[in-house]
Amino acid sequence: MKKLFSYLKDYRKESILGPLFKLLEAFFELIVPLVVAAIIDTGIGQGDRGYIVRMCLVLVALGLIGLLCSVTAQYFAAKASVGFTKKLRHALFAHIQGFSYQTLDTVGTSTIITRMTSDMNQVQTGLNLALRLLLRSPFVVFGAMIMAFTVDSRAALWFAAAIPVLSVVVFGIMLISMPLYKKVQQLLDKVLGITRENLTGMRVIRAFGKEAQETADFTRKNEEFTAAQKHVGRISALMNPVTYVIINLAILALIHTGALRVEAGVITQGAVVALYNYMSQILVELIKLANLIINITKAVACGNRIQSVLEMPSGETVDAQYKKEASPYRVEFRHVGICYAGAGAESLTDVSFAVRPGQTVGVIGGTGSGKSTLVNLIPRFYDVSEGAVLIDGQDVRGMEVSALRARIGVTPQKAVLFQGTIRDNLRWGNESATDEELLRAVETAQASDVLSAKGGLDAQLEQGGCNLSGGQRQRLTIARALVRKPDILILDDSASALDFATDAALRKALKNLPEQPTVFIVSQRTSSIQQADQIIVLDDGAVAGVGTHQQLLDSCQVYREIYDSQFKKEARA
Repeated sequence: MKKLFSYLKDYRKESILGPLFKLLEAFFELIVPLVVAAIIDTGIGQGDRGYIVRMCLVLVALGLIGLLCSVTAQYFAAKASVGFTKKLRHALFAHIQGFSYQTLDTVGTSTIITRMTSDMNQVQTGLNLALRLLLRSPFVVFGAMIMAFTVDSRAALWFAAAIPVLSVVVFGIMLISMPLYKKVQQLLDKVLGITRENLTGMRVIRAFGKEAQETADFTRKNEEFTAAQKHVGRISALMNPVTYVIINLAILALIHTGALRVEAGVITQGAVVALYNYMSQILVELIKLANLIINITKAVACGNRIQSVLEMPSGETVDAQYKKEASPYRVEFRHVGICYAGAGAESLTDVSFAVRPGQTVGVIGGTGSGKSTLVNLIPRFYDVSEGAVLIDGQDVRGMEVSALRARIGVTPQKAVLFQGTIRDNLRWGNESATDEELLRAVETAQASDVLSAKGGLDAQLEQGGCNLSGGQRQRLTIARALVRKPDILILDDSASALDFATDAALRKALKNLPEQPTVFIVSQRTSSIQQADQIIVLDDGAVAGVGTHQQLLDSCQVYREIYDSQFKKEARA
């Protein structure tokens, strides 16, 4: 949590002025009981109405000055807390953007969303309250005790006895509740995780009739979260009644002692009222302090969770030990192996091949054979566990990530489009692309009919491109990758929703690109990769064969089985 305060350095002035004005308000508040005592002893005791009016005006002035100080303090505290949270949220989001796929898989989407929203809001609330009350409440408590000693030292001994007891209660409950609030936030992560999973997988859940099962699972996790929340709530709820009991017992003792001392003529009736007011101020401030401690406890727990994400390495650092070497190959895999975090075995094992500039490479294999994993290593979405991936003789781990990915166009397995116009989506590939370049990419991707049907480049797309068909989404994502004119183009099963004629036209258009990129086509169809210069056949994470279509038909049993199964199926149709 301490490291997060570096984001508060631009708000030092507000962080000082906020508590300062709160202390001024508290100072004027401590004067009020003395004015009330003077009104009772002098004004009422001697029947001096003029004195009473003057003192009442003093009370009004103190109230107005206190109000002004309070509003000013609130302004500075709000400005500091909101500004601090803004900078922290920007820093957290920027840090998350640098995470590798492996880190994102490890952390989890629901956890990151909780850090960015619920945890961040809790930190903002905690900081706001801390700036306003963390100094004010102790100042009033100890100030009231000191003022009580100036009124009557013997009666004020009850203040000295009550405050340590109250401190034990407040800080004891804080120490108990702090780890419990951390557990509550972790359970909130799980509730958000299952909620997100159900919303994104709604079609599958309904298709398999699992609504009741998923509802029961959500209910169970929600009940766990509720039980934990209730448990820590019960402990925190002890704060108010316990402090009220202690304070009221102290007030009873104070009034009893004060009455005896008034009867003995040691102090005046106004002094007893002043002592009672000081005790009441202590009561109010300790209740505020108790609630403040609870909020700060939550804020610290949430701040630690945010800091833990900020301390996670991105996994995309540049290692200077990897020097560039002369190589005739655009992409080269040297005995590559990769094991995902938490996996029991490697997803790819001892994969080696080399691709020259301008060549087209097909990647094929059964489900789960590691096709997507292989192409994800080229833009360094994941880092290899063994071996090396080289581009133009340079290990990708020794290249700046931004420079590396600027040379690569990727169409992911799941076509993702964003809310906005088609033009905005295509310009993700190249922000400075002209309309002519966009239209050329759309034509190459066989998506001209999409523009005609939707109304051109300014046609609006819904979130996720849900107002398009699967094939239309895939073609637009291919066009987006082509807009950047990449040296390496990766099509990760991105033509699965296209018919055979459109798929063939797309491959022919890619062959005729003036940039002559090196193209990787991941596909389940042998027809999509038959014309590739090189085909890589994967089987359970290992290379089963590398060669042309005809070479693999003659020498690779895995490829031959895939080819035969598909063409026999077509023949039966």
